[in-house]
Amino acid sequence: MKVRLANKIILNPYITEKTFELVETEKKICFIVEKTATKLAIKDAINTLYEQKAITVNTARTIYGKKAFVEFETVDIARDLATKIGML
Repeated sequence: MKVRLANKIILNPYITEKTFELVETEKKICFIVEKTATKLAIKDAINTLYEQKAITVNTARTIYGKKAFVEFETVDIARDLATKIGML
């Protein structure tokens, strides 16, 4: 997947106290994504943009847009990525 397309799918990280805790407790990072993005497209975009493998992706539609809760293999991977994107 091209970086340009991946940037259209993953819009930005979603940071609140609750999503901040998800990094440590559930190895998950929350992103606002394109409203038509599929779970598979979100996984591919995470792999392309951040060079990390997503284990699972859960999505939810909210007033802020479509959110994707992306789970990673370990807490360390999730914490490192959260630091890299400016969450921590």
